[in-house]
Amino acid sequence: MKVVISGASGGLGLALARHYLERGAIVAAFARRGELLQVLAAEFPDQVYCYALDVRDAPAVQHAANDFIARAGCPNVVIANAGVSTGTLTEYAEDLDAFQQVMDINVLGMVKTFQPFIAAMRATRQGTLVGIASVAGFRGLPGAGAYSASKAAAISYLESLRVELRGSGVKAVTICPGYIGTPMTAINPYPMPFMLEADEAARRIARAIERQTAFTVIPWQMGLAGRMLRLLPRWLYDRLFAKAPHKPRNLI
Repeated sequence: MKVVISGASGGLGLALARHYLERGAIVAAFARRGELLQVLAAEFPDQVYCYALDVRDAPAVQHAANDFIARAGCPNVVIANAGVSTGTLTEYAEDLDAFQQVMDINVLGMVKTFQPFIAAMRATRQGTLVGIASVAGFRGLPGAGAYSASKAAAISYLESLRVELRGSGVKAVTICPGYIGTPMTAINPYPMPFMLEADEAARRIARAIERQTAFTVIPWQMGLAGRMLRLLPRWLYDRLFAKAPHKPRNLI
């Protein structure tokens, strides 16, 4: 099995890489922190292809995709996992850059990760494109406008992609995790119900990918919570969340 994973140097991406490597897969690991990818490659000799890149850099991603396909063949799974999160408030001009970065990485970075592999997957009539979205995309969370908007956009984008690929043999899978124990969530100053450790989240995500489930919320309890949030009328949602604690700002 051949798997491409972006954001593979830490957090959920690293947990996913380890999950597949421990089961004998060949992994193309994309991340900005190349030195951490080399540590992973040393642990799993002859299984890891390291590509130090930024998913915002389309030519770099294209070059990595071409190189991996030439050396290892068309991947079975491409997981667009790279993402960032920070608190943002529209009223502050200094947060505009954070809005830009979050949208560029979490949405356009996903597009740029998938695009170079689709032609090869179509040619072989196989493959699964997996986008890591979030329950945070179900409603606009106060103090997290950029992150919620990026994940809502990712969910809609992945649905469009899924329909576009229908009948091609290539599948698009949307994964919406709840809280996962990573450095990204460690700074959150509020309760995080149903939190999963990264290794357990990776195991459950891999199972959903194997089943080619079109849309999965992990864990299932967060799926129920997300559906309840979506059903709340706007006036009640506004009242309940108006004074909710915010994620710290400008940590990208």
